[in-house]
This record gives sequence, structure tokens and C-alpha cells, in this order.
Amino acid sequence: MMDRFAAFVGISALVIVTPGQDTALTIRNTLLGGRRSGTSTAAGVATGQAIWTLAASAGVAALLRASAPGFAAVKLAGAAYLVYLGARALRDALRPGGAVRRGIGPGSVRRIEPRAAFRQGLLSNLGNPKMAVFFTSLLPQFATRGQESFAALLVLGFTFCCMTLTWLAGYAVAIAKAGDFLRRPRIRRTLDGVTGAVLVGFGLRLATARR
Repeated sequence: MMDRFAAFVGISALVIVTPGQDTALTIRNTLLGGRRSGTSTAAGVATGQAIWTLAASAGVAALLRASAPGFAAVKLAGAAYLVYLGARALRDALRPGGAVRRGIGPGSVRRIEPRAAFRQGLLSNLGNPKMAVFFTSLLPQFATRGQESFAALLVLGFTFCCMTLTWLAGYAVAIAKAGDFLRRPRIRRTLDGVTGAVLVGFGLRLATARR
């Protein structure tokens, strides 16, 4: 049992540390709202994974995976949301003066509050039906034979969620510590452009991906 769990943690770590849409969104929101918004984004992502864990353990995710129309609907909604977030970042990169909302003075950039950051992380993760495929494929492989119960799958899934939260929150803390440097106008516009392009790219890839 412990060998299976250790193998699961090792594979999960490799998956989690590979940069993806959740990492890009966490970095983006940390730059926009500081450490609290970054960690709130991480918490939103982990909450989305927890919901996918519950769905996979209860068999709901398998139904979604088997339903072509349902899978396509979630996929397109998630892709559209990522493209929307990416387009906003690109707009800020190209027109930084037009992004002023709640800053600390003239020329300050649009900020994001922790609650909105949490919501973005949650919706970004829930809008990725590949999570249904991932959890329904990964979790049962590491449950002890004959013990693929609801509780066993929950333990594995929530372990993955906690690891994700820890990793992304660490990203947020690191980015926040370098905040003064990263918020310099030229560097900020560059990061906005890069994260915006990455989010749009992930959205388009999700929209065109096969199951």
C-alpha cells in the first residue's frame, strides 16, 4: 500500500511541477493583486481539483468522459474562459494605461481582489474536462487492488489537491517577494504579454484537443 502511495506522490509531483494554465494564472494574479491574490488563485485551483476528485470518486467524471456532448460543452466553455483571461492580459500589455482601476496612484494597473482570484482559479480548473480524464485514469491505478472504494480514491485525490496548493502557493510567495522588480513598467508589460499569450495558447489547445 505504501509503495503504491509513494509512486502516486512521485508521479503527481512530476505532473504538478510541469508549468501549465494554473501556473500561468497564479503568476498573473500575483502580479495583479500580490501574495494574497496569488495564494487565493492556488486555493481556487485546488478547490476545483477537489470537486473533480469527488466527481471521479463518485463516478460522475466517468459519465462526463463518456458523454461526447457534455465533454465538448465543458471543454469549449473552459477554452473560452482561458482565451478571455489571456486576452485581458494581452490588452494590459499593449495598453497599460487603459487598465487603471483600483491602484495606488496615477498610472497604477488594474488590481484583482483575492475573492476574484479564487473564482478565476476555480473556474479555470473546472472548465478543463481533461481533469475528468486525468482523475478517472490516474486514481484507480494507485488504489490497492480490491480497495478502489470511494474513500480510497478520495485520499489519493485530496493528496494531489494539497500538493497542488502547496506548489502554486509557493509560486505566489516567490513572485510576491520579487514584486517591486517585476512591477517595473517594462518588465510588467513583458510578463503580461507572455502570460496572456500562454493563457490564450492553452485555451486554443484545449478547444482543439481530442479526448
